[in-house]
Amino acid sequence: MSYPIALALLIGPTLVVGGQVSAAAVGWGCLYGFLQAFAIWWFYAALGAGPISVVSPVTAVLVAGIPVGFGLLQGERPGAIAAIGVVLALIAVVLVSQQATDEDVQPHRFTAKVAWLTVGSGTAFGLIFVVIHQAPVEAKLWPLVIGRVTATAIVVVIAALSNNLRPPTGAPLRLAVVGAMLDAVANIATLLALQSSLLSLAGVLISLYPAATVLLAIILLRERVTAWQSVGMVLALASVAMIASG
Repeated sequence: MSYPIALALLIGPTLVVGGQVSAAAVGWGCLYGFLQAFAIWWFYAALGAGPISVVSPVTAVLVAGIPVGFGLLQGERPGAIAAIGVVLALIAVVLVSQQATDEDVQPHRFTAKVAWLTVGSGTAFGLIFVVIHQAPVEAKLWPLVIGRVTATAIVVVIAALSNNLRPPTGAPLRLAVVGAMLDAVANIATLLALQSSLLSLAGVLISLYPAATVLLAIILLRERVTAWQSVGMVLALASVAMIASG
């Protein structure tokens, strides 16, 4: 439900700002949506079948590392301070993604299937930043709309084929609406950040989102964090400052 709702929310701003719908915009947008759909699907599947303490940090490394790698291959050369900030950010995203234990008591093993799902989701998430960075700037927000149409179609087909196409009601539906609103804003912010900065810098900053999740869990849910997560939060703040100043 959150995907089609986010799509509807993205259409309004897209029509307001305009933009050129070129073949490149459609192509990169479709690839963006394809990666987005499978990244989410594989990530949830990995979390459900494997140990969170392994799945989450491994995924985080790929999400943060792939944009940096592609940026460097494309000739990007961040300043010395920013480069150190990137290294700290990579360490921080692993630490804040750590979980002491799963919420249930069932043992979860890091099987070959879980490993493939973890690597697949992390790679897809990381490539999302690379792909949307390639979208033509003159297309403005249209690649996001095209991507969300693609992702929505994939999710609906998968849900139908697996007999899971049952719209939620009550609290889950309300959460889906809120999630869609936040998702639409986040997608626009991500696109603008990647268009106005180096892929290697913007990508790694965006990948620090687990720090925001941990911080909100502390404030809103009164959750307790581990010592390593606390260290990761400090490194995340330091890396943001260094990347911004570099």
